[in-house]
Amino acid sequence: MLETATQSIINTDNLKASLTHSHAESNTVNRWSVEQIVALFELPFSDLMYQAQTVHRANFNPNAVQVSTLLSIKTGGCSEDCGYCPQAARYHTEVESEPLMKLDEVIAAAQEAKDNGASRFCMGAAWRGPKQRDLEPVLKMIAEVKAMGLETCATLGMLKEGQAEQLKDAGLDYYNHNLDTAPEFYGEVITTRTYQDRLDTLDRVRSVDINVCSGGIIGMGESRNQRAGLLAQLANMERPPESVPINLLTQVEGTPLHGTEELDPFEFVRTIAAARITMPNSFVRLSAGRQSMSEGIQAMCFLAGANSIFYGEKLLTTANPEASTDKNLFARLGINKA
Repeated sequence: MLETATQSIINTDNLKASLTHSHAESNTVNRWSVEQIVALFELPFSDLMYQAQTVHRANFNPNAVQVSTLLSIKTGGCSEDCGYCPQAARYHTEVESEPLMKLDEVIAAAQEAKDNGASRFCMGAAWRGPKQRDLEPVLKMIAEVKAMGLETCATLGMLKEGQAEQLKDAGLDYYNHNLDTAPEFYGEVITTRTYQDRLDTLDRVRSVDINVCSGGIIGMGESRNQRAGLLAQLANMERPPESVPINLLTQVEGTPLHGTEELDPFEFVRTIAAARITMPNSFVRLSAGRQSMSEGIQAMCFLAGANSIFYGEKLLTTANPEASTDKNLFARLGINKA
């Protein structure tokens, strides 16, 4: 077990010693303070990468990456005010509101994803939360995709009482609902739903034994302490998320966060490494923003413990590397699909 979690005061030497103690035994939740995670961020880069790779190798095949594909099944027109999102109806972006996709269109996209090597198919809808009439066709999509032999994932907004049960019965494997950032920075980005609203949805998902996919967005103007605060929220859950997407802000003209100072790429790699160390048994997904990353930075993210990506040229409404580009990079790095 990581002894770091029981220390009240950390210095760099003690931290490095504790992290090498016994990663293979890290099957229980360790309580991480924000200060302890900041101490990880502040390690010399090579030391942090070494510690992250050590944890990663103790828990995963270091040369395997899980591949998911994300499809926007209902685009635009969202009533929320998330400052990063071009699908918010109140912002003037190039994203148009579109109706829910037809079942046969979703199945065709899932088949293409499977043919390209994806093992999980994620369906996202731009809703504050689904009404029952919205949910019913999505349940059919989930059942059909599951029957194809793919893992299923959905991100539909906040869930009401009883909706998680319906998703479970339809065959949903994962539900994505990101915390986005630390509690103290959250109000700078979103005002139309609370942090507790997000936690409540995750609790509903957990209560029916659906796997949790939850992470955040880095580079929204938050401090390093606030990046550490996000990871502390995730790592200290009773069961940390099985999948932790770490997104780099994709700036879209017309959204409030367009023009935010760009994050140092090495700080993003540090975030991936800290996520790996604090959540040793979770898949850490290198998610949105890869289109703007060099192949070298992506390779460092994999070295830091990222072991999941989204495959396909589009993530909801923003660009993503094409599958052929990722296949080429995997081949050059000796990475196999998990």
